[in-house]
Amino acid sequence: MSTLKDMSAAGCAVWLDFVDRKFLEAGGLDALVAEDGLTGVTSNPSIFEKAMGHGDAYDGTLAAFDKENPGAATIDRYEHLAIQDIKAAAETLRPVYDRLDARDGYVSLEVSPYIADDTDATIAEAEKLWHAVDRPNLMIKIPGTPAGAPAIAATIAKGINVNVTLLFSQESYARVAEAYAMGLEERVKKGEPVDRIASVASFFVSRIDSSIDKAIDQRVKDGDPEAEALKAIRGKVAIANAKLAYQWYLDFIKSDRWQALAAKGAQPQRLLWASTGTKDPAYPDTLYVDTLIGPDTVNTMPPKTMDAFRERGTVANTLTADVDEARHVLAEAERLGLDLNGVTGRLVEEGVASFTTAFDDLLGAIAKKQPAEA
Repeated sequence: MSTLKDMSAAGCAVWLDFVDRKFLEAGGLDALVAEDGLTGVTSNPSIFEKAMGHGDAYDGTLAAFDKENPGAATIDRYEHLAIQDIKAAAETLRPVYDRLDARDGYVSLEVSPYIADDTDATIAEAEKLWHAVDRPNLMIKIPGTPAGAPAIAATIAKGINVNVTLLFSQESYARVAEAYAMGLEERVKKGEPVDRIASVASFFVSRIDSSIDKAIDQRVKDGDPEAEALKAIRGKVAIANAKLAYQWYLDFIKSDRWQALAAKGAQPQRLLWASTGTKDPAYPDTLYVDTLIGPDTVNTMPPKTMDAFRERGTVANTLTADVDEARHVLAEAERLGLDLNGVTGRLVEEGVASFTTAFDDLLGAIAKKQPAEA
């Protein structure tokens, strides 16, 4: 049995953080579903920039679209390409979705990063993309910014599945989990079904350690008197933060508020571990997979991390292990002035900026492929 299938059996669904036309056409996604029990796919502007901005895999499709839609805006040309890939992935995952009765089998498509701070624009674009793809196993990705939370509630209320992205802090996670519940409650009030609506909350991991560890290394280098205490929590803050977010989830699904929704058939919003590729070569390349395995969760991995876990990953229920140690790590981070709240707030801003830059590059690359006669 595949190590990745073992992880799914332990309750942590395996998703792929990658989309590419050649990969889809070559049957790469089909193979992962069949051999590794893969049950989902995530995309983002950076992934599409790498796929569409380089090579010629999309040129034929783009030329056909341009012929039928002369003078089309660059954004429309991009969306045509992206929607085709998302539809193809959704079709591959549809048997998974049907077999699991809408509990999994999803592919995610993100709203434009340009509107991350615009609630109304996010709601409108989520609805537009939902109808354009027209697949029940689509999730619309909405960033967990302050403007994103009310957009999430409104989008869920419309019956649209949502993948909340760019979550770094426990506070922002709690806010969007409550937004999900709010959207479901709005549907219940209207007498509308909630049993086939799904959502995940994408909680980013490795980027937190990258930032915190950099601060630790600088202070140790500068001869900080707390050097030993600082080194003791290096590479541990992100995992501790994720484990305590999961503890909040466990408490929330026991609450009367959630139980009332569960009685109507509502699915819990699963925590999805994102940014799980190890960025520090000093750490095992499966670190952010091995340590976050538990029920009702998802880990979305880039191909390199998935390959590493398949070869040398370890499956155990680690997410609820050493919770007191996780609390100690975060208490130490606070005592040592590492400013986790400041770091997570900055990472949200940097994440939006990074996706915006990737989107700029992506649209620029597509614009350069404009036919001469246009």
